[in-house]
Amino acid sequence: MTFIIYPAIDMRGGKCVRLLQGDYDKETVYGDSPFKMAQRFVEQGAAWIHMVDLDGAKAGKRINDPFVLEAARLKVRVQIGGGIRSESDIVHYLENGVERVIIGSVAISNPEFAIEMVRKYGRQIVIGLDAKNGFVATHGWLHTSEMRAVDVGKKFADAGAETFIFTDIATDGMLSGPNLAAVNELALETKKEVIASGGVSKLADLAALKEYEKNGVRGAIVGKALYEGKFSVIEALREVQN
Repeated sequence: MTFIIYPAIDMRGGKCVRLLQGDYDKETVYGDSPFKMAQRFVEQGAAWIHMVDLDGAKAGKRINDPFVLEAARLKVRVQIGGGIRSESDIVHYLENGVERVIIGSVAISNPEFAIEMVRKYGRQIVIGLDAKNGFVATHGWLHTSEMRAVDVGKKFADAGAETFIFTDIATDGMLSGPNLAAVNELALETKKEVIASGGVSKLADLAALKEYEKNGVRGAIVGKALYEGKFSVIEALREVQN
């Protein structure tokens, strides 16, 4: 088993940004080039990069995909979420070097389609569960559904999904520590691989998440902590490899 660090590149208007709790009005720009940011992470040893098309998530269509395909040409595995609503979106990414495609909003709005994609593309499809107080939020976190993240997770696990990304919106971009209980609960309930997203602020948070590796928590997406210089990719990798 390997606990994986996923440096995050969130894209809006072609720039690298971070939003506070998913709020599009609370944006900080950290760089003008997603490709150069990806390059920097790869140089520090990242094996994976997590990319999000924030414009796409809001608009419901691919917008920043040229930057994703550019990053996928580096010696790194890329997973992408945001604005993926059709099989043609999935094929567009997978045929151009992207390793995994994250289905989020459409998993709630059109679960039959999402299940079909899971069955067709297997491990290349990741189910993204973004939760507000335990309930799944969609469309760039602008809407909250009436479905519990754990229940949605179990449904997709039964359909064959192998990997989930769990984001606790309350902690995202807050540097307040991850929601360990919620991440662990999803891993235990689905019996699948869960990647934690949101709240990582220090190396101790990564160590705490790694404690649940045996339950299925297999990685952490790290964004703001890297951009704010709390620690580097090199230090993060060293922490989870010890």
